Formats: sequence, C-alpha cells, structure tokens
Amino acid sequence: MRKTLIVIAILALAAGAQAQAQKASSSSYRYRWKDASGLPHYSDSLTSDALKYGYDLVNDRGLVVQHVDRQLNPEERAAAQKAAEEQAAKQKAAQERDRVDSQMLAAYPTEEGYATSLKQSLDNLDQQISTTRVNLRSQEKALTDLLTRAGDLERAKQPVPKFLNDSIAKQRDVVTRQRDTLERELNARDAAEKKNATDLQHYREVKAAKEKERSGL
Repeated sequence: MRKTLIVIAILALAAGAQAQAQKASSSSYRYRWKDASGLPHYSDSLTSDALKYGYDLVNDRGLVVQHVDRQLNPEERAAAQKAAEEQAAKQKAAQERDRVDSQMLAAYPTEEGYATSLKQSLDNLDQQISTTRVNLRSQEKALTDLLTRAGDLERAKQPVPKFLNDSIAKQRDVVTRQRDTLERELNARDAAEKKNATDLQHYREVKAAKEKERSGL
C-alpha cells in the first residue's frame, strides 16, 4: 500500500512538472513591434497591429528569433509584383543576350570572319541601291521623253492630248516612288553601317571577356 502511494505521488509530480514545462514553453516567446510613431509594443499573442506594422518574435532572453515584415496593402502588393516582373524580364533578357553572344562566338571564332559577315550585309544593300538607281534613271528618262513630246507639241502650237498628260502624271508618280525608295535604301545603309560598327565593338568586348574568363580558370 505504501509503495502504491509513493508511485502515485511520483506520477503526480511528473505530470505537474510536464504541465509546468509546457506552460513555460508556450509563454517563452513574445511578439514585439513598433507602431507608426516608432514606439515599441509587446504582446503574448499576435495582434492586428503586429501584423499591420510587422513584428519580431522574441524569446525569454530578449533575443529575436524571427522577423516578419508587415502586410502590404493592395497598391504595395501591385508595385512589388510589378518590380518582381521587371526584374524577371531583365534576367531573361540578360540570359538571352548571353545565349546570342555564345552563338555569335561559335559562328565567328575570329574577328576577321565576323567583320566579313558584316561587310557582306553592306554589300547586299549596295547592290540593291545600285539596282534602284538604274531603275530610277530609266524612269526619269521615260518621263523626260514624255515631257519632250509635250513640249514639242506646245512649241508647234498644237494641243497636248489627254492621254499624253495622263502618261506624264503617271510617270511622275513612278519617278517619285523610285526616288523615295532610293532615299529609304540610302538611310537603311547608313543605319546598317553604324550598327555594324556597334556590333563589331560588341564582338570585341564579348570575345575579350570570354578570353579573360578562360585565362582565369
């Protein structure tokens, strides 16, 4: 009987100790936050203000074991989402540039080869411009012939037929379009020449960076 009472007493003490430990454990952390004025606040439970301003989880020794940022309002969440999307777009663009640069170096191991390819594009534009100039001269000659015929009739005091005036008007339009085409092609060549210079400089920079990277390995 006496032994039974001792066992019961031991079990009761153990249960009490366990309950006390659980209670201490549950109350060993506190929430700390600062309000809009910067004043600190403490609470044993998580409050709406703590969520609003952000809070620290503090242990019984006053040490911060976790920090939780404040909740964002809809405008801030939208701004954060936009910033994240812009950052992701920048990273994707950078990865794409690296991929294109790698392909460029693989296709043109030497600067001479790359410069030759750039010159080829200008040569193609030059050929196109040359063809347009030949066509323009031909159309201008046709217009000159029509104007000469009309001038001869006027000097002879004869009326200029309607079909001839219509032909002159139509030929003027053809010449105007050819001149516009030539101007666009010349502008395109100037732009291509500037771009080629920029691309060649970029090639040199990428190649130098790759060689530096290899030498550092």
